[in-house]
Formats: sequence, C-alpha cells, structure tokens
Amino acid sequence: MQSSVTRSICTRAAGYLIILSVLFWPQLSKTAYGAEMDIGKKVFESRCAICHGFKGDGNGVIGIVEKGVVGDKLWSVYPRDLTVGVFKFRSTPSGCLPTQADLEHIVSQGITRAAMPSHKDVSKADVDAVIEYVKTFSTRWKEETPCKPFTAAKPTWVGSAESAKKGQEVFEKMKCWECHGKEGKGDGPKSQDIKDDSGKPILPFNFTTGELKRGSTPENVYMTFTTGLDGTGMPSYEDSLNEEQRWNLVSYTLKLMKK
Repeated sequence: MQSSVTRSICTRAAGYLIILSVLFWPQLSKTAYGAEMDIGKKVFESRCAICHGFKGDGNGVIGIVEKGVVGDKLWSVYPRDLTVGVFKFRSTPSGCLPTQADLEHIVSQGITRAAMPSHKDVSKADVDAVIEYVKTFSTRWKEETPCKPFTAAKPTWVGSAESAKKGQEVFEKMKCWECHGKEGKGDGPKSQDIKDDSGKPILPFNFTTGELKRGSTPENVYMTFTTGLDGTGMPSYEDSLNEEQRWNLVSYTLKLMKK
C-alpha cells in the first residue's frame, strides 16, 4: 500500500505541475500563435500582397486587376481593402463578419470573374494561418462577436416555371430592374450611378453573361439575396422578402441565366 508520505509527495508534485502549466501555458500559447502568424505573413506576402498590398489596404502593385468597357462606362475591379473588414461573400447577415468557413472557401476556391484565384494547392494549415494574419488588418475581428450564419435548404420546386413566374413578379415589385435591367442585362436606369462604399463605380451584374462571382448554384444565389453584398449597392432581402419569395427570385434569376 502507498504510504502517507508517498501520497503527500505525489499530491505536491501534481500541484506544482498545475501551477507551472498556469504560469507557462499563456507563453506557450503565444509562441504557437506567433508561429502561426509568421506562417500566415509569409503566405500572404508571397501570394496575396501583389494585389492586396503588404498592408492589406488593396494597394498592391497590380492596382486594377480587371477592367473593360460596358456601354459608355469603364468597368474596373479592384483588390479588396482588407483593412475595413467588409466582405461581400458571406453566409452571415448584412453588416456581419464572415465565418471561418466563408473565408476558407474564398481563399481555397477563389472568386469567379473577380481575378481572385483559387489556392487549392495551399495546405489547410497555411490557409488557416493566412486567414488569421488577414484578421490583423482590421480591428473588427477583435471588437465584434460572430453572427449566426444562414443555411440554404433548397425547396424541390425551385427552378420550376411557376416559381420563376412568381420570381419575376418579385423582381419587378422590388425594382431589381432599376439596376439589373428588365432583361437582367445590368443596364437598368440606375446602373450608371452605382458606386461602392469607397466611391468607386461598379456595375450591376449582367445575369445573361454566365457565372456569378459567388457561384451560380441555387443555394449560392439564395445566399446572395439573403445576405446582400456588403460594400456594394446590393442589399439584403432578409427582412423585406420572406423565404419563399427569395427562393422564387432565385428561380427567376436562374431563368435569366438560362439555367
């Protein structure tokens, strides 16, 4: 049997270990966190800074990443200014920060038609590290609590002729045509006047040209109508349209896209 002296020694040893772990765990955690930040910084500077700039302010050497002329308007795409902490493509309500999964998707998959390439060759660890580094550019990540993300459970009737007809009625009622045009070509009467939050001119999407930047699955389109695209003129319809109306609007949008 274990003597009382032995038990006393074991108890003291356990106590010392607990005290040491309390004293040194913050430093160990800081060291691990610092190592991740170093990795994230290296990944960002080697792959992202060319567009987003070394300060994350969007002032990389590339400048405008894409441009063209639509009608009589010059159309330009600029790298995202990460210092303002505003993201268009999220699963969270308007005005909220994106989730970790949202950011992982953007970094790994890229953004169609926005000159944001995919980084499928980057390891999960490096993706996580660069995301943590990106969060250092804006104080929003420290000041705000995460919002609950939306889910998109597509009804079976989405894409049907009846749903698309109802969606067209929503399209007209909500005056989507003022920006996107009667035929969804992005040529509505207000299309020439839209600017983003930084004052740069932007164009409403032309649905007849193909893939949406976020992706063109019904779920992706629904998420855009639900969350809106922060920093642009595209609002959230979470409060102004019920779930069925938003899904009907998805059906009509898919029709415009010939999907």
